[in-house]
Amino acid sequence: MTDEMTPYCHHFHRAVVAVTRRWSPEIIRAMLAGTTRFSDLSSRIPGLSDRVLSERLKDLEAEGIVVRTVHPDTPVRVEYTLSEKGADLASAVIAIAAWADRWITQEEAEASTR
Repeated sequence: MTDEMTPYCHHFHRAVVAVTRRWSPEIIRAMLAGTTRFSDLSSRIPGLSDRVLSERLKDLEAEGIVVRTVHPDTPVRVEYTLSEKGADLASAVIAIAAWADRWITQEEAEASTR
């Protein structure tokens, strides 16, 4: 811990709560590839129900992490993109992914999805 880092920070707490709700990190990671649609996210993240995906997208949109764009085509097309604020999480997601690759065994990963 550095001299500048205090044991508790309200900003850190708020950030952690915003981005670590169940399935939110996985959604953010999937969206790092670019603009996507609901069905694409649903198929990319095994085990994530449509109801929970819908709730998390609304949460992430309310936090300013995701931008929802409605295209008034026929049929209506809805796309989701990470905002600048959301895209700025890329380095944190990459760091966590690297940590997981180094420290989480395949057996542990599989056990956590059961």
